[in-house]
Amino acid sequence: MVFATVVACKKDTRPNYQFMPNMYEPVPYEAYQEASVFPNGVEAMLPAEGSIPRGGHMPFEIENTTEGYELAKATLKSPLDSMKIDANRGKELYDIYCGICHGNKGKGQGKLVKREKILGVPSYDDAGRAITEGSIYHTIYYGKNAMGSYANQLNEEERWQVVDYVLKLKADLEK
Repeated sequence: MVFATVVACKKDTRPNYQFMPNMYEPVPYEAYQEASVFPNGVEAMLPAEGSIPRGGHMPFEIENTTEGYELAKATLKSPLDSMKIDANRGKELYDIYCGICHGNKGKGQGKLVKREKILGVPSYDDAGRAITEGSIYHTIYYGKNAMGSYANQLNEEERWQVVDYVLKLKADLEK
């Protein structure tokens, strides 16, 4: 039988021996080093054409232009059927993201407007304000005038819930 004994003596006046340095000093690897995985040498592989990234984010195909807004206003319809619309969820999201400026009833009298931090927020029932579900969605996605985009705060389904709630507020104001 063979016995091995390892003795370590720590001495602060000189460097100590490292018996397994790769255990606590990481070995760096080059991310795109040449490998047989990449057929054309060093490059990242492109995703398959038409694929959608993880998380299910679908790109919005209507442009952020005046023409795109008019196209959305005229043609864009909600993909949610009546069974998927949740009025309570729409109200909750609206109160969080929209009510601060537009007000809880959609009259354009939110807290920031009353404190004169933001001016000129119109009511949903203003004359000449013919908003549709497509125009509301486009505005939430890209923003309009002083209003910024909420595409990063709300996913697609949540944006449509807010659109439905805004249309409900508009209908209530027009009664």
